[in-house]
Amino acid sequence: MTLNRRDLLRAAGAAALLGGADLGRLRAQEKGPTRRLLFYTKSSGFEHSVIKRSGDNPSHADKILTEIGKQHGFEVICSKDGRLFDPDKIGQWDLFAFETTGDLTRMGDHKDGHPMSEDGKKAFLDAIRAGKGFVGMHCATDTFHSRGDTLDPYIEMIGGEFIVHGEQQEVTIDVADEKFPGAGPLGSSFVIKDEWYALKNFPDDLHVVLVQDTKDMKKTGGGNTAYDRPNFPETWARMHGKGRVFYTSMGHREEVWSDPRFQGLLVGALAWASGRQDADVTPNVEKVTPGYKQYSK
Repeated sequence: MTLNRRDLLRAAGAAALLGGADLGRLRAQEKGPTRRLLFYTKSSGFEHSVIKRSGDNPSHADKILTEIGKQHGFEVICSKDGRLFDPDKIGQWDLFAFETTGDLTRMGDHKDGHPMSEDGKKAFLDAIRAGKGFVGMHCATDTFHSRGDTLDPYIEMIGGEFIVHGEQQEVTIDVADEKFPGAGPLGSSFVIKDEWYALKNFPDDLHVVLVQDTKDMKKTGGGNTAYDRPNFPETWARMHGKGRVFYTSMGHREEVWSDPRFQGLLVGALAWASGRQDADVTPNVEKVTPGYKQYSK
């Protein structure tokens, strides 16, 4: 999908979705230093169309996030170069955003960009634990998979791991925390079409923002029973050491990236992850998604 002027205007106006009080606080905080955000989209596994580039042209997601950044005090660097995580370079970033797949220390099937080094992966995770911010979208949980019962340290950081997905479908998403930045305008629930990830390996310290309501979902598709399970976390926030970590499984479809609701949620996530806006992220996963550990393998 080509990003047109209307899309850019929608991105520029995304903050309006935060609501008056949130927007006022953000505007005041945006007068501070510009935050440097590295948007990393290396695909060592499946490459999603929303982050696919044509030659040197930025992807659809690159354009959206860059425009959001311009409007809200973030210098967004879009890259597929894993060398930017090396220990001598990691310090230049205030926060990170990922829409990635696979083992990012390997080139993988797609010969775009450069993988991280093992030292770069460690430097990245150490930076989050020390206080850098992280925002993951969609396939960021289909990255650095665990082996057996041993969780990869990246999965421990992000707070969940992709299992499988069924067919794209329109679903109801329940809002568990309307006070989280960017979530208030979504109301108590909303309907949207995307590709929905079935997830596992949730830690008990998740603060769930949005809930995957499985009641009316098509349970099968793609040869699996991905959604034959109780409601589970779809979007969450958590602390990882001193670092603020946010993830949403939305973000497969170009239409979702162009949707002001998704853009408004990203604005709020960036504000929180960067420390510009605070939120209560007390763990609530057992309260709002009591069956979150039940899933079909």
